[in-house]
Amino acid sequence: MPSYLENMFGFDGRVAVVIGGTGVLGGELCNGLAQAGATVVVAGRSAERGNERVAHIEKAGGKASFAEVDAGDRDSVKVLLATVVERYGRVDSLVNCAGVNSPTPYFEISDEEFDKIIRTNLFATHLGCQVFGKHMIANGGGSILNIGSVTSHRPLSRVFVYSASKAAVLNLTQNVAREFAPHGVRVNCLCPGFFPAEQNRKILDPTRVEAILRHTPMGRLGDAPELMGATLLLLSPVAASFITGEAIYVDGGFTAMTI
Repeated sequence: MPSYLENMFGFDGRVAVVIGGTGVLGGELCNGLAQAGATVVVAGRSAERGNERVAHIEKAGGKASFAEVDAGDRDSVKVLLATVVERYGRVDSLVNCAGVNSPTPYFEISDEEFDKIIRTNLFATHLGCQVFGKHMIANGGGSILNIGSVTSHRPLSRVFVYSASKAAVLNLTQNVAREFAPHGVRVNCLCPGFFPAEQNRKILDPTRVEAILRHTPMGRLGDAPELMGATLLLLSPVAASFITGEAIYVDGGFTAMTI
């Protein structure tokens, strides 16, 4: 890689934490950050899947470790930060990637399901920003990437609570970005379109996929590695040094489509 590109998009010597890195999309972000030179902490509930991801990264020549975390529990997130700082000295980048979805019809959504989705998608993102953001400010800077959705931009049928939570994630991103900007910490939002992942399997039935593709100019679902370009851009302290409070939609044109 030419030195110019290494400087712009390289992460050598940087420590990146991916909360939700044990999932499909989060795992791909771990892969990409490691390939760009970052030391990656794969954080999630499943030690089995986390260690599998670490082994995959190390086999490819990257540096990674697993740390267990309950993204929706403040004490657990605090322990994660303390563990990473003890091990590596600091955190340069954070990705808030924990998420859950549900196709429950609107009138059948229980209070428990509503609370679970909001807690996993929105509250956990807030915790990551608050806990890690304080560390980054004290440490002189950093970057945070929250995961939104095409539903951050406009509502989507059959995923009512998920849509509301992701719209709130984008709004949270903008507000936190405003608060952190004077302290050298950038906060942005990556908004994926439709990518096959665990949380979407109950929703992406053949009829649903057909409807989605009719509304997607590129005519296909996304492939997880296609999220890496926008991720590296938004987390890069060089290439994105003047970008904060923004959202990049990686959706094959879905949000640009009308008729």
